[in-house]
Amino acid sequence: MSNDGVNAGRRRFLVAATSVVGAAGAVGAAVPFVGSWFPSAKAKAAGAPVRVNISKIEPGQQMVAEWRGQPVFIVRRTEEILANLEKVAAQVADPESKSSDQPAYVDPKNRSIKPELLVLVGLCTHLGCAPSFRPEVAAADLGADWMGGYFCPCHGSKYDMAGRVFKAQPAPLNLPVPPHSYETDNVIIIGVDQENA
Repeated sequence: MSNDGVNAGRRRFLVAATSVVGAAGAVGAAVPFVGSWFPSAKAKAAGAPVRVNISKIEPGQQMVAEWRGQPVFIVRRTEEILANLEKVAAQVADPESKSSDQPAYVDPKNRSIKPELLVLVGLCTHLGCAPSFRPEVAAADLGADWMGGYFCPCHGSKYDMAGRVFKAQPAPLNLPVPPHSYETDNVIIIGVDQENA
């Protein structure tokens, strides 16, 4: 009769332990499943507009923001930079950006809403490398006729200070201009069209 008592106690212990482990396993499996119903912060941010304070960008300087996991170049152009755009217009492949990705409300020649502020997606249209900001005029490694712009270190594509690609480059198109608008003079919203702001 003593064996029956030990077996009954052992049986209750094993049933209880198995129930606890089974419940823990069910919770462990349910948490990721239920969590997958809700988008992650990264997924939410992937399409969300981004506010960028541009008040600290000096004339002739660039800052880089991030939108949809891509770098966005924001440049405060000077009068000299804007004048140089006309000087290189005959050298660029698409001077009025007819074949390039940009919103309709952007000026096709200077490729911006406000001439002094350029906003571009910073990925080369050849294979997606990030071009280097090269604002210096007549840079020794880029030639005496270089008026400033972007140089892609991967395959050598060159863009002017409006993101327009020069002729005979590996890149087929100008750098894209993302949808953007101005909340104030110092705040740009990337991802919201000017027309819908």
